[in-house]
Order: sequence, then structure tokens, then C-alpha cells
Amino acid sequence: MSATMIKEFRLPDLGEGLTESEIVAWKVGVGDTVALNQIIAEVETAKAVVELPSPFAGVVTALHEQPGTVVEVGKPIVSFEVEGDDGAGGSGEGSAAAEAGAAGAAKREPNLVGYGAVLEGSGRPARRARTVAAPVTPVVEPVETVETAPVVEPVETITTIPSGTRPAERPRSTPPVRKLAKDLGVDLEAVAGTGERGLITRDDVRNFGGGDLPAAAQELAGTAVPGPVPAQGARETRTPIKGVRKFTAAAMVSSAFTAPHVTEFLTIDVTPTMELLARLKASRAFAGYKLTPLTLVSKAVLIALRNHPTLNARWDEANQEIVQFNYVNLGIAAATPRGLTVPNIKDADRMSLMELSTALTALTDTARGGKTGTSDLSGGTISITNIGVFGIDAGTPILNPGEAAILALGAVRKMPWEYKDEVALRQVMTLSLSFDHRLVDGEQGSRFLQDLGAILADPGMALAMV
Repeated sequence: MSATMIKEFRLPDLGEGLTESEIVAWKVGVGDTVALNQIIAEVETAKAVVELPSPFAGVVTALHEQPGTVVEVGKPIVSFEVEGDDGAGGSGEGSAAAEAGAAGAAKREPNLVGYGAVLEGSGRPARRARTVAAPVTPVVEPVETVETAPVVEPVETITTIPSGTRPAERPRSTPPVRKLAKDLGVDLEAVAGTGERGLITRDDVRNFGGGDLPAAAQELAGTAVPGPVPAQGARETRTPIKGVRKFTAAAMVSSAFTAPHVTEFLTIDVTPTMELLARLKASRAFAGYKLTPLTLVSKAVLIALRNHPTLNARWDEANQEIVQFNYVNLGIAAATPRGLTVPNIKDADRMSLMELSTALTALTDTARGGKTGTSDLSGGTISITNIGVFGIDAGTPILNPGEAAILALGAVRKMPWEYKDEVALRQVMTLSLSFDHRLVDGEQGSRFLQDLGAILADPGMALAMV
């Protein structure tokens, strides 16, 4: 005989011991039938927005947290009604079957799907259509004891969906884009996405309807980063510190007050590198590749590191060891709508210039779309931040925690410069290198910066360093 039981899904640790996450949006509602691995929510960790798949196949009976709520790892966030075997009141044979079924269920106890979950059962889940009537908590006789889940009332009117069908997939977009669309009163169902695989971008929302938006909406659409809109006449606006911003702040404070930072500067003539960049862009071999000064500087950093491995290391305080990396996971600082992130390119030192270009393009596009995974944000060994794109010449970058060095690229400017014993108008850039003085001596940092500058001043020097 088949019976149903209630199972709770508790918020899992989504990576590296994170203690909490924010519910960004639910993809399901009370009464929805979901399949194993179906995406049920978007949650924001301290590093990225993650899609949360269902560990059960069944019917949603309660959503314990509302969007915008920060939830501690281990707390229940959703309950499901799932099918199970009822061995009560049967014969000895039935009891034995029930015990075997219970053992099988225990063996198949699921975890977070995508992080090691397994299918719980082969039976078909119970189905329930969603209706416009007031919700009623389903009455079931659970086979196993669980905590009583609070009933969460729906916040919007739900239309009836025929039994056995699933709602249409929502338009592909990121949480900041959905917020912008909501603020502007734009229906995402009517917007055509121009991003990768049809992703709806902020520009798509701003340009919807030919850009014919109310004045207030036009002003909002022009903002670079979505944020709270101050009330009329308000003298200050308060924004909760959470998510990526909270993690970044804690990491930067820890880094600044743990690792003794030293920053050195080198201003160089990069005209030959910029000329090489122009030739590569015009080359048939690089047709379709996105090449920028950052691409060539990244390659130059990887070449220079071969002679200066101390900059590609980590200080292990717990074990009192210096960990020397024999690979390079190159971090690239990226400004996103949710704050600064530093995803990294795994084994960048093994990549050709073409492969590096492809990886950089994918990394930046993913970061700007708010879809960077936690694995891409961990394990970096050295980082680059491109402050030149903001028109800044130099700075003192703070180390990404766990790394020995970070390089800041300044803007490329045409300036009078000594060239062949004369003054000429040349393209000039300032490099700013911060390093952990526990790991890197001043001489080591200076020689690395000198070699990097030599490559950028004369790309042919790379042949002598390979």
C-alpha cells in the first residue's frame, strides 16, 4: 500500500563552509509538482547567485522563507509531500517488505542535487493542481516523524494549471535584470533577449518599446547598479550589507590586516604592445576572438611568472608553511551589479593566447550576468585588476585572500615620452603591483615587475623568457 510523507529540504552549504544564503527568488509555489533536479529557487551566497535544484520528487507543501530573507545553513526552506511505502498493519511478508523499503530509502537519502544527490525512488510523485482558491494545508498521515512546517500563504493569485503539466519556463535573466524590469514596469515575457543563449540583459530592458519609458523610469534605467530608490525628501538611504558585498568587505579587511602589503609602480611605454594588439585583431588567425590590452597583459604575466614563482604562492599560517603553486589559476577582478568578484581561469599557464582570450571573454560575460559559480571564485593563485577601464592611472590594490600578489593595470594614455633620444607621443601605462611581504621580498617583486614591463615594452622579449 502506498502512502505519503512530508520531507523538509534544509539549506545546504553551497561551498567552502558558507554559513548563510539569501533567498533571491522561488521558481515554484505551494501545490506545485516538482521533479528531482528541477530548479526550485535562486539563492545568493556570499560569492555568487546559485540555482538550487530539488532533492526530492513530489509536491511542494510549504515555502518556509520569503525572497529577500537571509537563511542560515541547515534551516528548513521548503517542504515536500513525497510517496513512500506503507508497511503498517500488514502481514509478516508486508512488514518485511516495509523494512526492506525503509532500508532502501535510508540508503538513498538525497543531498543537494548537483552536489551529490541521488534519485530517491522510482515511483511517480503525487500530483496536485494549483488553483485560485484559498490555500489549505494538505492533510496527510506521515510515515516518518518530521517537524510541522508552517503554512506560507501565496502572495499572488495563481491560475489553475492542468494536472500533469509544468509551468512554462520563465524568461532567462539575472536577478538584477528582473529587479530593473519590475521597477520599470516591463514584462520580461515580452522582451527578446540579445545575450548569450537568449539571456535578457539590462540594455534589452532599457530599450524595450523603443526606449519609450516615463521620465522617472528612464532615469532609473540609466543607473549603473540597481539599488534602493530613496524616498522623496529623504536625507539618507540605508542598504543592508549582505551577499557579495558582505563577503568582499570581510575578505578585504582580513587581507589588509593579515598580509603586510607592499605596492610598487612601474610606468612603461606600451606602444609596441598596442601595435601588436592591432595586428592581431586584423589577423585572420584571430578572427572572432575578443582581444584587449588585458588579454596581452595576462599572457605577459603568465610568462614572467615562470622566472618568479614566489609570486605564485600562499602563506599557510596554520601549518607554518609556504605553499608554492606549480600551476596558475589567474584571477580577474570583475565589477558586477552585486559587487566585486574575482573569478579565476584554471590552469591559465597552459593556455595559448587564443585559449586565454576565449576564457577571459567567458569569465567576464558570466560575471556580469551574475552567474559565476563558487568553484570559479575559489582556488586563485594570483590576480589582475584592470582599473584602466575607469580612466585610473595607478592604485594600491588589496590582495585577494590566500594569494601573494595582485597586479593593477592603469589606463593607456598618449603622453610625451623619451623615444630614441627624442621626445615623441607614445602610448604609456602604469603597472601597480601589490604583494605579501611575508612571501615576496622587495627584490623579487621588483624583478618580476621589471620583467613584465620589458615584455610589454618589447613583446619580442617574451621569446627570451619562454
